[in-house]
Amino acid sequence: SLHDALPIFDEVFGIIREINAQGRTILLVEQNAFAALKVAHKAYVLEVGSVSLSGTGAELLNNPKVRAAYLGG
Repeated sequence: SLHDALPIFDEVFGIIREINAQGRTILLVEQNAFAALKVAHKAYVLEVGSVSLSGTGAELLNNPKVRAAYLGG
């Protein structure tokens, strides 16, 4: 169930944060846009194989188009 998967999800994102804190670059492809954008220094939105938006994770979290399409408004 989704509830059972949450500890694994949190652990994976914790590891990603640790690796990034060591100064390493990580390419992350993630369906959970909110979680990914919260940790991203640089982010890209792909639509039909092309970059439609880019910016910092914070910029895309606050972008009205991204919020409407991927974050539930």
